[in-house]
Amino acid sequence: MLPPELPPLPALTRAEAELIDRYLEVVDLVGRINPAQPGDTYRGLRAAQALVGKATALRDALALMHRRGETELHAATLARALRVLDGERRTARVSLPPCSDS
Repeated sequence: MLPPELPPLPALTRAEAELIDRYLEVVDLVGRINPAQPGDTYRGLRAAQALVGKATALRDALALMHRRGETELHAATLARALRVLDGERRTARVSLPPCSDS
């Protein structure tokens, strides 16, 4: 049985696609650094070291959009793209897990 097909990505400019890709890279790294998530310190350290370069790439993607005159983020379209690219699961790793105290 084949897995269900993902909905198609919405139409994005090249700069918007770059923004989404760079944003998700940063989110993935911050999720690995999150002290509320299980893991070891070395994994967090490596993610923190990589974060500098990925944050720079994210800044550059936004700067490129601004220079090209793309001064408005189309939130609904970008949110759809994030959902197609598993953004809900990936961004959930950044937040605190539910409290397990009873």
